[in-house]
This record gives sequence, structure tokens and C-alpha cells, in this order.
Amino acid sequence: MHSSPKRIVVAINPNASFGKTRAVGPTVVAALKRRGHEVVALSAPDFDGLVRVVRQALAEPAAPDALVVVGGDGMVNLGVNLVAGTGIPLGIVPTGTGNDFAAGIGLPTGDTDAAIRVLEEALERAPRVIDAARVSGLPEGGEGGDGGDGSGGAPGVRWFAGVLSAGFDAAVNERANGMRRPKGASRYVIALVAELAMLKSRRYALEIDGEPYSVDSCLLSIANNTTIGGGMKVAPDALLDDGLLDVFIVKPVSRLRFIRLFPKVFSGTHKSLDVVEFRRGRVVSIASPGIVGYADGERFGPLPLTVELVPGSLSVLV
Repeated sequence: MHSSPKRIVVAINPNASFGKTRAVGPTVVAALKRRGHEVVALSAPDFDGLVRVVRQALAEPAAPDALVVVGGDGMVNLGVNLVAGTGIPLGIVPTGTGNDFAAGIGLPTGDTDAAIRVLEEALERAPRVIDAARVSGLPEGGEGGDGGDGSGGAPGVRWFAGVLSAGFDAAVNERANGMRRPKGASRYVIALVAELAMLKSRRYALEIDGEPYSVDSCLLSIANNTTIGGGMKVAPDALLDDGLLDVFIVKPVSRLRFIRLFPKVFSGTHKSLDVVEFRRGRVVSIASPGIVGYADGERFGPLPLTVELVPGSLSVLV
């Protein structure tokens, strides 16, 4: 027996997995309607346009019972930015190439039908309450401002639920985003090879819960979830509801050792290596010249940034 019908906003990214999964959004909408729910289905030609229309729908006098996003980690980040701290639950039907956050909360990531069934069942029970991270120090009106980025209108503030990268992987993203060709996933492979050829450690000024800390590192992430990049377990012991951020640091290494280290990150066995360090804290400030921070795969903005974990700020449908 189903509970009473709910009003659900569904945000659809038609370009997830480079457009290969564009049929999933309409399938989700149809499944929810069959269950008797009132569904507001939203899409847009571009990301900023989608943020605007979803924000407007969430601001209606009768707030929806849930926001469901159909897409990859970028769509999850859109949803997190719009509902964190509001109490509106976030549902996810993962159709991206990475789907790290969906995997982190236990959703099926390779079976769309199974993911839709989980969503339908989750709407019948109380959502899971987890932590999310609030990033400040972003330029107002640009990344993280109130100019259509999903920050909920707070200038210079943005949220993420997974991992903020500020090292080698962030540099790969930044290079790939600046490339016009080729289109598709191969662009990231080319960017990775180019960055690997230029691999170098950088000096970071960190402050963790008020304690200053300086470190040289070539790969550095601030994690709430365990994985990035479609399964790289950068923070194998991270928990989504422990009230702490896990800071993952790879100390300076040669290019050859860095290449050898990479497979261990996918298995999580890197955490015992002497060049790897983990620290934990509730508030982490990070600064290093020339570095742009990426979170949940999305460009946030240049360092310095301050990341504050907000316990219990995100409700998810699982």
C-alpha cells in the first residue's frame, strides 16, 4: 500500500553520459506518475538555466516533498546546492559516467530500473540524514555566487556532498574544461597525460579546526564521501554522517611512483603508504597560488577556500 501522493520536482540533465541516457528522465517521470505522485519535470538547454527553473519550482508557496535529479555527479551537486539546509529530501537516479555520490549512499549505479525502484520505495519512508560541506571564499557573482550556480542565492557560498579536489585531479579538470577538442571523455584522458608530464608538488597552507599546517603535496582532497572519478577511493574511511571531513594528502613523489600509486587509490590500499597522510576536521581552510578547486566534478573557484562540514544538513532518499 502506498503512502499519500507527493509533489516531486524532477530535474533532468539530457546531456548526462554525453547524451546516451537522455531517455531515463522521461522514464523516471512516468514511473512516479504511475505511483500517483504529482510530478513537475524540468529540463533546460544549459546548466545555469536548469538551476534557475528548479530554484523557482522549489520556491513555490507549497514546497515540494522532494527534489529528484537525473544525471551524474554534476546534477547531484546542483541538487545539493538547492536543498542543503532546507529539509527538502534529495532523490537521485544516477545516469552519469562517475556517479560517485550515488554509489556512496548505496544506490544502484549500473541499473536504471533498479535505481528507479529504490527511489519509489524511498519515497514511502523517512529520508536518510547526512552531512554536507559548505564552501566559502568564492568570488561573488562568479563561481559560487548567486549567478545561477545552485548556491541558493548566498554570495560567495556553495555546497558539496562528495569530495573537493585541489591537486592533480583538479588540474586535470581545469585543463580539460579549457580544451575545445576533442569532445567527450577522451578530452580528460588527454588532459591527464598532459598534466602528468608536468607533475610537480605544490606548497599548501592548511588550517584544520584553527590549527595551521603547511604541506607540500601533488594530490590533495577534502572529502565527505569516499570516492571521486568513478571509484577512486581517495578517502576509504570517510563517512557521510560522522561530522568530519577527511583531508587526503599525497606528499611529493616522482612521476613514476605517482603512476604506480594510482591503481592503489582505486582499491583503497594506498592509505598505508608512507607518502600518504590523512587528517580530519570540521573546518578546513586551504590556500595555494594558481590552484582551482573542484567539488563533485564541478568547478568551484580558485584557492583560498574554506570548507565547513555542516552535520545533518542534507536529507537523501535511499
